[in-house]
Amino acid sequence: MQSLFVDGNSRMHRISARTKLIVLAVLGVILFTTSNIVLLAIAVAATGALYLGIGMPLRAAIARLKPILLTILIVAVFSLAFNPWHGAVVSLLRLTALMLFAASVTATTTITQFMDEITFLARPFERMGLVRADDVGLAVGLVVRFVPEILGRYQAIREAHEARGLKVRPATVLVPLIILTLKDADNIAAAIDARGVRRHVN
Repeated sequence: MQSLFVDGNSRMHRISARTKLIVLAVLGVILFTTSNIVLLAIAVAATGALYLGIGMPLRAAIARLKPILLTILIVAVFSLAFNPWHGAVVSLLRLTALMLFAASVTATTTITQFMDEITFLARPFERMGLVRADDVGLAVGLVVRFVPEILGRYQAIREAHEARGLKVRPATVLVPLIILTLKDADNIAAAIDARGVRRHVN
């Protein structure tokens, strides 16, 4: 499977995973408490510079963001259709800045670090009997791990359609993608259970 992590020695790589996740949460709150376009534009420029400073080739860095950028643009267009232009621009800038910083975090944090931090954060809830911290950490780790794999499968299915001269349609792409993803999920779940990673309640 592919990974979102990019090996390197940038400043973001040297910051602890816990600090990055806390900053991400704080940044999300700050971005959604202001509607100042100038401040939001500065946030986009700053997070963009941070993301490009990780050390990835420019083409690869942009390619990783294409699916999310497309989603943000769709949200902005819908916002523009039902709200004044100012609201649409604010939404676009907010989501772009948050996406760029989140991409920087995922590119400089290993799956193991993610799982350790999420498990640590879930410990108080485990003591309250609400969740199992290890299971929560494992679930988050699998989600992060699956994202690049799903995107890669989607691209491969599109290319297969184009190679056969078939028109790419949502139904013809999403159906095999969902089937393949569910098949992988079943295989991974079986492997996890076979190794006794998850605890079961009788």
